[in-house]
Amino acid sequence: MPSSVHKVKLPLSNEHIWEFVSKMNNWAPLVPGYMEHEILNDRESTWKFKTDVGLLKKKIHLKVDILEWKEPTKVTFNLTGINEKFFGDGYFEAKRISNNETEMIGCLTIEAEGTMGKMVNSILKNSLPDLTLELTNAVANKILEINEVTTNK
Repeated sequence: MPSSVHKVKLPLSNEHIWEFVSKMNNWAPLVPGYMEHEILNDRESTWKFKTDVGLLKKKIHLKVDILEWKEPTKVTFNLTGINEKFFGDGYFEAKRISNNETEMIGCLTIEAEGTMGKMVNSILKNSLPDLTLELTNAVANKILEINEVTTNK
């Protein structure tokens, strides 16, 4: 099953990171290729985004189910394809380094099923590290941007 982890250090406390990742509306628009999302309730949402799978450009519609909100360190979620046969999971985790420095970890695991599953998984194995890096960095940069605005007031 293709899986990837990316880590980034932020000059902020766990609480700043938690404040951001504890709300799906904050990070859903940061998914590469984002088109739209809908919050169904505090633990379920659907997301639509465009992605390149090898030479194919696909519109992906998926369901995101939050498994656990573990304040102030971790949010874990499951991914289920609505228009494509795949499933996966992931998390954002904040590990305190000091009072003002935190390592944020983003993890994604995705597996395709069906007749094209083997080929898609092979492509995912190569592209998932970039996707994980891009999403984790986008979340980290947005957290930094928000906290610069807040601290400069």
